[in-house]
Amino acid sequence: MPQRCQWAGEDPLMVAYHDEEWGVPLRDDRRLFELLILEGAQAGLSWRTILHKRENYRRLFDGFDPVKIARYRDAKVKKLLADAGIVRNRLKVAATIQNAKSLLELQKSGTSFSEFLWQFVDDQPIHNHWKSLSDLPAKTDVSDAMSKELKVRGFKFVGSTICYAFMQAAGMVNDHETSCYRHRQITAEDRG
Repeated sequence: MPQRCQWAGEDPLMVAYHDEEWGVPLRDDRRLFELLILEGAQAGLSWRTILHKRENYRRLFDGFDPVKIARYRDAKVKKLLADAGIVRNRLKVAATIQNAKSLLELQKSGTSFSEFLWQFVDDQPIHNHWKSLSDLPAKTDVSDAMSKELKVRGFKFVGSTICYAFMQAAGMVNDHETSCYRHRQITAEDRG
C-alpha cells in the first residue's frame, strides 16, 4: 500500500481525491471556479464534509456554469438554502453568485480565470518539501496577494487561508508530504 499524506485518512472518497486530484495542476476555468467555490464553502468545516456534498453542489449549481449562476435570483437562492445537500449558508450562496459575476467580468476583459490565477506562481507549480501535515502553512505571501487581488475584482469568501487551500488543491503548490508517493509523481510530471 502506498504511503499517503496523513489527511487522506481511510475514507474512500478522500483517498480517491488525494490520489487523483489534490495537487494536480488544474487550468480549466470552470473547474477552477468550482474548486474556488467549494474551498469557500469549506470555511469553518472539513474538506471531507464538502467532498461528500460535491455532487450535490454540481447538480444544484448547474455544473458550476458561471453564466447560469450569475443569473440566479431570490427564488433560486431560497431553493438552494432549503436543500440539505449543500452547506446552507446564505452568505456562501450569495458569494457563489457574486463570484460568478466577477469571473465573467474578468473573462470579458480578455483574461482567462486560469491565466489570472496562475500568474501568482509565475505559471509554474511551487514544489514544497514538507515532512508532515504540521509543517504546512495556512497561508503565504502568495496566497495573501491572490486574496487581495480577487477581492479587488469583487470575489467573496477568498481570504488568504481559503486561497492557499485552493492553491494546494489546484496544483499551484505541491504540498504533498515528502513521504507521500504523490509528491514524487507530481514533481516528476511537472519536470518531465
